[in-house]
Amino acid sequence: MRTLLIALMLSAASTAAVAQPLPSVQQQISGTRLDINVTGEVTRVPDVALISAGVVTRATTASAAIQQNASRMDRVLAALKKAGVAEKDVQTSSISLNPEYRYPQNQAPQLTGYTASNQVTVKFRDIAESGRILDALVGEGANQINGPNLTVDHPEQALDEARAKAIATGRARANLYARSLGMQVARIVSVSESGGYAVPPPAPPMMEMRAQAADTKIVPGEQQLQVLLSMVFELR
Repeated sequence: MRTLLIALMLSAASTAAVAQPLPSVQQQISGTRLDINVTGEVTRVPDVALISAGVVTRATTASAAIQQNASRMDRVLAALKKAGVAEKDVQTSSISLNPEYRYPQNQAPQLTGYTASNQVTVKFRDIAESGRILDALVGEGANQINGPNLTVDHPEQALDEARAKAIATGRARANLYARSLGMQVARIVSVSESGGYAVPPPAPPMMEMRAQAADTKIVPGEQQLQVLLSMVFELR
């Protein structure tokens, strides 16, 4: 019994120790505190295009709409494989089957058919070739294209460059404030990052494409990558 009581007491003490919040580390500032928010920005040419391509079919019965859709989608996937797009770069994003109705005046809705849709998201690692591949997909039955979403595949190095720019900007701005106040920057108290991200371009509209469309061009342009920092300085 004594052993059990000791074990329970040790367990309770351990739980209490874990439950206690860790003390926050606060740095004392004897001078004037200066808070600055800065943005570091770099530009890069996107090297990856993400495009949603799919097939929409309509038929009087659900089974016919699905069968037609599956047949055309098989051709689209075969065209992607023939163009050299790796299987890991093709992902199903949505599949749907919806009834369609006609609404006569003062009458109950009347079923007119079904719409089947199958969409895949494709990652094109060669943007220069993506337009030609899209044209091939349209020729094989793809009739809905959404995108492109152009991005940098590995942005870590670019974001590090943006971080260095943000810190340099923060230091320069702190020195400017200090000179204007007749003071000097004593030290940097803290630096926190609220996130690094790519500035997205305006969302492109969804397009329905026909087999006659050809010679599609995708121009990569440049993309901005940003890092936001909050910096605290001590002025004296």
